[in-house]
Amino acid sequence: MTSSNPLSVLAGYDAAQAKQAELAQSGTDFTKDRFATSKQIAALHPKRLNLTVRRIIRETGTAVTLRLARSDGEMLPPFQAGQYVNLFVTVDGTHTARPFAISSPSQIRTHYDITVREVPGGFVSPYLVRGLTEGQLLQSSGPMGTFYHNPLFHGDDLVFLAGGSGVAPAMSMIHNFLSSARPPRFHLIYGSRNTGDVIFREQLHQLADRHETLTVDEVISEPDADYSGHSGFLNADLIAKLVGPLEGKTFYLCGPNAMYDFCQPELTKLGVSERKVHVEANGPPPVPNLLGGWPADVTLDQEVTVTVRGRGSFRTRAGEPLLNALERNGFQVENACRSGECSLCRIKILSGEVFNPPQSRLRSSDRAFGWTHACVAYPAGDIEILI
Repeated sequence: MTSSNPLSVLAGYDAAQAKQAELAQSGTDFTKDRFATSKQIAALHPKRLNLTVRRIIRETGTAVTLRLARSDGEMLPPFQAGQYVNLFVTVDGTHTARPFAISSPSQIRTHYDITVREVPGGFVSPYLVRGLTEGQLLQSSGPMGTFYHNPLFHGDDLVFLAGGSGVAPAMSMIHNFLSSARPPRFHLIYGSRNTGDVIFREQLHQLADRHETLTVDEVISEPDADYSGHSGFLNADLIAKLVGPLEGKTFYLCGPNAMYDFCQPELTKLGVSERKVHVEANGPPPVPNLLGGWPADVTLDQEVTVTVRGRGSFRTRAGEPLLNALERNGFQVENACRSGECSLCRIKILSGEVFNPPQSRLRSSDRAFGWTHACVAYPAGDIEILI
């Protein structure tokens, strides 16, 4: 007999309903297991992880890899090669967080390797590179992000343009690909200021020598006199020379903001469509006044007042991302990517104006009702917000 319930078209629905009715007769209707699914989801996608710094590996003069293991000894949640965790720290009394890509293979769940390069003038990276000790306790989010290989849409001919610590997700991808039965072709083009800045340099070249599906090219912008490799910048001519025919290739781009601003137009010159370029944003734009739409009468150092409704006010600079200013003044806002993608740091602008760069990825409804992503929003004058 055919069921009249429209949900019966779902495979297994009628059988599940029958099983539920059968168990109800014996005294259960699954209510004792009603939290089983939420517990399983929480285990795979935890909001917070308590971690211990098991090892600090010096990669270059300005970069380290932090080997982080779960403090309770349990396995870490699974992740896709290319994803990141948001690391929560307290620096000079300010509670803040920064996202860092996992550089270790996703098959390993006993630890996450987080590779950090010290940014000159940075706030968090100097602390992580020079201020941590082995055995120290840290806290992070679970793995997050959409910057990973999707074989159905990205294909098996991949080019990764990296700069600085942007090589971290590439290293995780490389380990995963080389351990698979049919690895895709992976071409890493890694731009650095000098050879001493190239993270994983020896390891990358050794892997490329052993695996024909992996190609590694380093490009040095300020080479020493005895350097004989590729030099200059990752412009259209050099990319075309190294990559060859572009048809069927998918590009990944990860590095400092200046690298995105330079490389994306170069890929456009080569005729690479936007859908074939996948970008992992790396923080807010450092000089937002150079972007289109910045108010002509506002300077980066101009002081403005930010009022948090019902909680107080503080002064900050127009050129400081709103999220940074909030944290510095003791206001905590949930966040993860700090690049405008995840939308966890959405706050409502009650009065005044903020500058939203193109990467803020605001929805039409956000703009219509006054919401913004605090991590990439800049106050263009006195504002009142709700958090």
